[in-house]
This record gives sequence, C-alpha cells and structure tokens, in this order.
Amino acid sequence: MTTGARSFDVVVVGAGAAGVGFGATLRDLGIDNFVILERSAIGASFLRWPQQMRFITPSFNSTQFGTLDLNSVCLYTSPAYSIGVEHPTGEEYAGYLRGVAKHFDLPVATGIDVLSVTRNPRLKKFRVKTNRGDIRARFVVWAGGEMQYPRTNGIRGAELCLHSSKVISWDDLSGDERCIIGGSESGIDAAVGLAAAGRRAVVFDGGEPWKRKSSDPSELLSPFTKARLNSAMDSGRVTLRGGCTVIGVQRNENGYQLALQDGEVVDCAEKPILASGFVGSARLVRSLFEWREDSFPLLTENDESTVAKGLFLVGPQVRQGDLIFCFIYKFRQRFAVVANQIARRLRVSTEPLEEYRRNGMYLDDLSCCHDECAC
Repeated sequence: MTTGARSFDVVVVGAGAAGVGFGATLRDLGIDNFVILERSAIGASFLRWPQQMRFITPSFNSTQFGTLDLNSVCLYTSPAYSIGVEHPTGEEYAGYLRGVAKHFDLPVATGIDVLSVTRNPRLKKFRVKTNRGDIRARFVVWAGGEMQYPRTNGIRGAELCLHSSKVISWDDLSGDERCIIGGSESGIDAAVGLAAAGRRAVVFDGGEPWKRKSSDPSELLSPFTKARLNSAMDSGRVTLRGGCTVIGVQRNENGYQLALQDGEVVDCAEKPILASGFVGSARLVRSLFEWREDSFPLLTENDESTVAKGLFLVGPQVRQGDLIFCFIYKFRQRFAVVANQIARRLRVSTEPLEEYRRNGMYLDDLSCCHDECAC
C-alpha cells in the first residue's frame, strides 16, 4: 500500500487468526473493497510464542462430516489437514494463516502501523492514520492480537519480572529454578516448559486455577495442559502453591524476593516469570469504546462499539455479558454476526452467511451458551 489517502468500505486492523478469518468472510460475501492492515507479518502473535508452546485445542480434520477443525478460522479449511499436526506450534499455525490468506487472495498490507483511528460523525467515516499515510473507511474492524500487549502492572515491582510472552525458548533461561506468578494456562505452560528443559518451577496463585471446575473451557485448564502438568509434577520439577497471592517483587543481593499477601517472603535466585495475561490491543483505540468493569470493551449485541458506530471488534477480546470468546473456535462464530451488519449497511446480499450457520459459524443466539455439563 502506498502513502497518501485511500478509501475502503472496510479496514481490518490485524492479520492474525481474527483478521484473516474475518477477511475470508468478507470474500465469501463478495465484498472486495477492503484491506487488512498488519504492522508485522501474518500471524505475528503466534510467531512470538515460545518455541515449546502448543495449541491447547486439538486440530482434527472432519470437514467432510460437517464439523470444523477447532482451530480453523474459516469454512472448509483445517490446520490438521494443511499442517498435519494435532497441537500446532505458533510458527506452524502462522503458516496455516498465510495459506488461508493466499487461498482467498486477501488484501493484506504488512509493515503498516496504525497510529490512531478517529471517526467523523458528519461524514460517518473513519480516518485511520498510519505510518504510510491516511486511510478512509466506512467501517473499521479491530482484530488486533494480544501477545504484543502483556499485562505488567498488576503487582508492585512487576517491571522486575520477565513476562512469559517475552520468552523465546524455555531452554534458554538460566538457573536451576524459577518462580512463576500466575497459575492459569500461560503460567502452567511456563512451568511445563521449564520442567521439560530440566529446571524446577514453583507456581504461585491465590485462586488455584488448576483446581477450578467449570463448563466453560475459558475458565479452567485445558485437558491438554492438565495432562502435561501431571507429568511435570510426577517428575518432581513443578510445585504448585495455591492460596498464595503475590503482591510485590523486589531485588536483593541474592536475586529477588516475592512478597505474599499473608506476609511470607519467598527468595528467588532468578528473575521471576510473570504469567499475568494480556491487556489486549483494543486499548490503542481506547476512546472509541466504552469499557466494562472487567476492563474489556463494552459492545452491542453485534460486537459493535457503543460509542463509535461502524467500529466492530473481532477476536479473543470479545465479551458478551459473562460469555468469553477467547478461543478461536469461539470467536470465529461471531465473524458472521459482524459481517451481517456490514453487508446489510453496504446493501450486499447476506445469503452466503447461511452456509456459516449450517456449519456452526454463525452464533447470534447466545441463549444456547449457558448449558452446563452433566458429568
């Protein structure tokens, strides 16, 4: 994309799983006047994963039987088929996304850093300011990733820690033992990675997420993670300290100290690992959203901003009430909901979206999402 003003019906920000998947949906609708802006490379968030990290959701190709691969971002594709791996690495999955972008001939413009987004209410258009010039758009779909935006302000002295998203390989870390702050997926993945590298890990978490019971897989450890954790604990290299809330970190002459809420102080020879999750990229356009008490964007029932009409959110930051759409197989079900709104306003036929509904890719009735498992 050259510098200077350009005008599109739709600008999609981010070429990860959400951006590429939504772009394929626009193609299916016959909407061609759009662009996907990417600061780095297609699948950049996945390319940042530690080398040992794997998808916790399994890939399995069952398309011909009417069931999509859990990690597919669009109809009639399967990472299991194209990659041949059940639990892909980040690099492998980025390769799948590049394949989807090529197959659908998606207009991905890389090296484009979005600096700001503003809306002109009179013209009912957005101005997207980038490092390569301004872009005008009737609709903006925010599909930015999370990996580049770690949460690092949860505890005092967090800046002294190494966030888990900054690790290239667990094999590269020095020392015999690491303290990990946070026991959800990323914290346990770090512990398992360290154990596999021959090191010990002590995980601190006040809520003991490894014991949590819920029908929503977004709120507990996946079976894939639990199995690896059990193996790592059997090796004696992983210790779980539940009911231990870390409130601060400080340096001393021997390394680091963790201050726990109950007053205990724990010595750590090496820099602690902070597994505190992510704040998400939507904060780059914070003024264009209202914000919920849990720090996620407040959205209409169509995943549209409540204050900037025409701005939509897709991807793992989507929340509707108490429903969490953080996994690919969850948030891909909302692509058609957003696409339906854009197509109607552009006066484009929405008939192709019926195929999405037949394949479980069009979740507009959220009342079905509250069923509990019997056992």
